[in-house]
Order: sequence, then structure tokens, then C-alpha cells
Amino acid sequence: MQVKKNPKADLNRDSGLYFVIGLTIVLFVTWRALEYKSYDSVQDDIVQLFDTDNLDEEVPKTEVIITAPPPPPPAAPEVIEVIEDTEEMEETIIESTETSQETVIAEIDLDASDINLEEEEEEIIVPFAIIEEVPVFPGCENATNKKACFNEMIQKHVQKNFMYPKTAEELGIEGRVFVQFVIGRDGNIAKIRTRGPDPSLEKEAHRIIATLPQMIPGRQRKRAVSVPYSIPINFRLM
Repeated sequence: MQVKKNPKADLNRDSGLYFVIGLTIVLFVTWRALEYKSYDSVQDDIVQLFDTDNLDEEVPKTEVIITAPPPPPPAAPEVIEVIEDTEEMEETIIESTETSQETVIAEIDLDASDINLEEEEEEIIVPFAIIEEVPVFPGCENATNKKACFNEMIQKHVQKNFMYPKTAEELGIEGRVFVQFVIGRDGNIAKIRTRGPDPSLEKEAHRIIATLPQMIPGRQRKRAVSVPYSIPINFRLM
């Protein structure tokens, strides 16, 4: 007869369940051990925040400065003496300047010959290119084309009176100087203006034009007028 084991006496029957329960307990304990944190006493940190040495320092007391009160104002004199003015003042009489019906106004006879009224004639300026009668250079009175004669005589005058400045010659300064001047209503040269590369060249150009002779003034509608004229003067070293 075969012997049969009692199923209740089998020890391996619930071993899987026990293994799972034990594994769960071990994992739980491990998790709690990893999450566990320790903290220092909060009371010690609070005590360290206070500096006991600073508590013993004495706070300086504010001294009260007592200032003396201002002196009282001087007392008014009990008796006020009145001093009479013994000097006599002269009164100044201001006469009125207003006239009345009884005021007689003296009449002054003025002779028209005693008053000289000088009327200033307005200066009329007409360009050389459009003037009716150009200024006449001495020697061009009988010329057929007075404008061409004027230009030619100006060129001859510049060549005749030309002198190269020594300073500019030593420094090797060359250039062109533009000169503008006005032939006035009286025929004289005025308002000379120069523009060039060097002051010494401008000064020489001014001197040449200033030596121009007196001319017959230009005319516009039979009236003497001022005529501006410009000319370039070339300074070249040979």
C-alpha cells in the first residue's frame, strides 16, 4: 500500500506568497532608510544669530546744546526831543511850460536861401557788358570800338606796371589773382577787391589797378553811372 503525504503538511505550498511578502517588507524598509533625513537643533541656530557682544555696547546719548537767548532790544527813550530847523530852505519854483491863449509866439522869418538842402543822388551801377556808353580809357576817345579799346589799354597797363613780388619769387609762388574794381561816376578807380593764392600777389595786383588813370565815366541814358569791371592777372615765373 502506497503511503500518501498529507497536503496540509507540505511546506512548499505557500512559499511563493511568503517570498513576495518578505520582498515587499525589505523594499519598504530600504525606501524608508533612503528617505530618512536628520536636522540639527533649530534652537542652536537661533542662538548663533545673536551677537551678544553688540548687546553690551553703550548707545551714545545726544547732548542738548543750550544757546543763550538773544539780547533784548534797547528800550525806547522816555523823552523825545524835537529839534527845530533853524535854516531857511529856498523854495524852487517850477514854471509851467504849457501855453495858453494869451501866450504870444514870436514868428521867425526864414529865408529859403539860408537853408541848404543837399540831395544825395542814388548811385547807379551798370555792368560793363550791358552799359550803353562804356568808360573811355585815355587814348580811346576817337576809337571806333571803345569797349575793345578799353580792354586792350587795360592789358597794356597791367603789362607795363607789372612787378613780380620778391617774396613770392623767392618762395616760388605762382597763381592767378582776380581783381574787381569800380569806375565811379567821376571816372576814378574805387572799391578794388582782389582774390588770389597769396597775399603778396594780391597786394601787387591791387597796386597795379590803383595806378590806373582817371577815365571818362560810363553813361546810361545820358547819365554818368558807376561801372564795375573785373580782370584776372596771371603771375608766372619764367
